[in-house]
Amino acid sequence: MGRTLDTRAHVTRLLQRAGFDADPGAVDEAERAGFEATLDRVLESATDKGAGATPPPELGPLPPRNSKAKEGKAKKGGRAEGQQDEASPAPTPTPSASGKPEKDPVRMAYRQALKEQRERLADWWLDRMVAAERPWAEKRTLLWHNHWATSIQKVKSGAAMLQQNETLRRLGGGDFRTLARAMVVDPALMVWLDADGSSAKAPNENLGRELMELFVLGVGNYTESDVRQAAAALTGWTLDRHEQPWKPRFRPRRHAQGPQTVVGAKADFTAATLVDHLVSLPASHAHVAGRMWGALVSHENAPSKEALARLTSAYGPKRDSTALFRAMFREAAFADADNVLVKQPVEYVVGSLRALGVRPAKLDEKARRQLLGRTLAGLGQVPFAPDSVGGWPAGAAWLTTSAAQVRLQFAQQLVRKADLGDVEDASAAERPDLLARKLGVGAWGDATRGVLRDAAKDPRAVTSAALIAPEHLVLR
Repeated sequence: MGRTLDTRAHVTRLLQRAGFDADPGAVDEAERAGFEATLDRVLESATDKGAGATPPPELGPLPPRNSKAKEGKAKKGGRAEGQQDEASPAPTPTPSASGKPEKDPVRMAYRQALKEQRERLADWWLDRMVAAERPWAEKRTLLWHNHWATSIQKVKSGAAMLQQNETLRRLGGGDFRTLARAMVVDPALMVWLDADGSSAKAPNENLGRELMELFVLGVGNYTESDVRQAAAALTGWTLDRHEQPWKPRFRPRRHAQGPQTVVGAKADFTAATLVDHLVSLPASHAHVAGRMWGALVSHENAPSKEALARLTSAYGPKRDSTALFRAMFREAAFADADNVLVKQPVEYVVGSLRALGVRPAKLDEKARRQLLGRTLAGLGQVPFAPDSVGGWPAGAAWLTTSAAQVRLQFAQQLVRKADLGDVEDASAAERPDLLARKLGVGAWGDATRGVLRDAAKDPRAVTSAALIAPEHLVLR
């Protein structure tokens, strides 16, 4: 154990890790109230006017994917979003006079519509994170999005991704079994892991494998036989794409009948009872606790045996996610000054926007693309598009030379959109400490303070420098 944080640093860490920033006024209030009272307030369910004022976007069905699909749609009286993908492969491009294939205007329109859905979704969620007055619900949803990592790049339906996001938000603070039951038949996850249409004759193992390896049990707690048997238990589910958003449907005739043996239990499993069995195992409790620990306490230092026992005890037979999070924040390791986390790009961008009072929804389209889209794409973390089913990387993986350049451009653009009145009103000598307080930084190191002192005469320059300072890139 390293140095234990004092009360102010302790509540600042809580506000940052259970949210995205540490507003000076909120830190002052939390310091007066104390850590336990602040923790109660952070985790309690309450109306959030800020988040409530950012309703989800209305996403209509996508157009046909290509001309052949459009023709088939007309002949059959119309098809639902996504069905053209299954029924109509892309036609062979027709050569133009120049010898180059002509572009299919219908396919181009489809790609543009899908791109717009991706951007609208990401813009909406980022704006909600910035607007939230009680940001724990959004931070928790981001944690579960990384845990049940699903990408619109393959799903190709904004409505399905939005539906999953709402499921993670609604169920993410309760019984993990309820969340896991919903996720194994979540339309976006089913498409992402090829579970749509998995049948007794041709079971697909992807969902069963990732359910055990990443979502519920962890590596080393199952066998290849368990994967095959779990895949059989998950057969029979398809998607009804005539409805928006898509609906999962169970087809009994496509389900593998008879008992399967999965991780020591033999039963005629359904998707729900398979989840019930897996989440009841001690390995599941430890796995879920361990993944959340890495995101909220320390990516480098795993919980001790004693700490893990306390976490799984709090989680308990009811698999209470909020009780788990509460126990985690109360651990001595959470107050250990050495357990520093590198901010993920979304945390860095949202925290910076909140600190400087810039709402994405109030920016014009061009500014949003430059400030948000390009920044997060350049940093490697775009909401609704994780790199793989394993989620995004963590730790020092975010601290690359190319990322430093992206953050510099972001900082320079952000200060042009922000109201820096308080920085302008402060004297040059006061500005470094003022910015430390605004950004939730306990103290600048000597090197950073020297840089800020040199830039302090220019409010924009000193604020930009503070935004890319090492002390602002981590969750202390």
